[in-house]
Amino acid sequence: MQGLEDLEIGLVIWAGPDPVQTLRDAKQFGVRAGQLGFPQSLSLTGAADKWDGALTAEAFSVTTAVCSYEGEDYSDIPSVIRTVGLVPPETRARRIEHTKAVSDLASKLGIDSVACHIGFLPHDPADPGYQEMQTVALELARYCNSNGQNFTLETGQEPAKVLARFIADVHHPNLKINFDPANMILYGTGDPIEALTLLAEHVVSVHCKDGDWPSMENPQSLGRELPLGKGKVDLPAFIAKLKEIGYRGLLAIEREGVPDATERAADIRGAVELLKQLTGRN
Repeated sequence: MQGLEDLEIGLVIWAGPDPVQTLRDAKQFGVRAGQLGFPQSLSLTGAADKWDGALTAEAFSVTTAVCSYEGEDYSDIPSVIRTVGLVPPETRARRIEHTKAVSDLASKLGIDSVACHIGFLPHDPADPGYQEMQTVALELARYCNSNGQNFTLETGQEPAKVLARFIADVHHPNLKINFDPANMILYGTGDPIEALTLLAEHVVSVHCKDGDWPSMENPQSLGRELPLGKGKVDLPAFIAKLKEIGYRGLLAIEREGVPDATERAADIRGAVELLKQLTGRN
């Protein structure tokens, strides 16, 4: 992969059936790197050769392979608790299998990080569910380690203190964090800058996303994702804190919460320009 600049601006993209077209769709925004998501519904058979050829031909770098799973529902907090990540026991085995398959594919593509939403972790370390998730995270951390990768957990579905304790309890050196500041707000789990300060030593990748807090009238709702710079994330403080903690990796723009393609494209372009200003690239 090509060398990237410190705090290079990139994009979270999702693998489609045509790798070249997927990458060209991303490059229209002026980026040359990103995080690449692999939905569980997408067949990975023969994917390594196709993606390797496309990444080379398009001179595009991928820093993280992201796993998503069939049946996940992000409509409100009870739905997330019930369906998201590796916590739900009825889907866990197949999702672990998919995560390992993505790790294998990422290894062939030279991608050194695999990320996912693990799901809502129980807050009590004595909870049997907490201990089960320790076992799951350790299994996947070891598997990714065998492929020369970090296994990274995305923030948001638990307070930073809970995630920090969980990582300490799993106690594997390549269990890391993909920090998403907006998720802390969308799930109402804490101030993003305070969370980043607490979790700094574990952060190896970040999303640049924005949003508003959940409705006070409906505590079971999720907050609303908004275009970068239009929500409650203090973007200047976020970028400053990343620099302060020594983060030099990709700034991966994520804009998923808008169904209209034209609106989404406009929001991504706006995010690129905003991050250029904040990182001094204008």
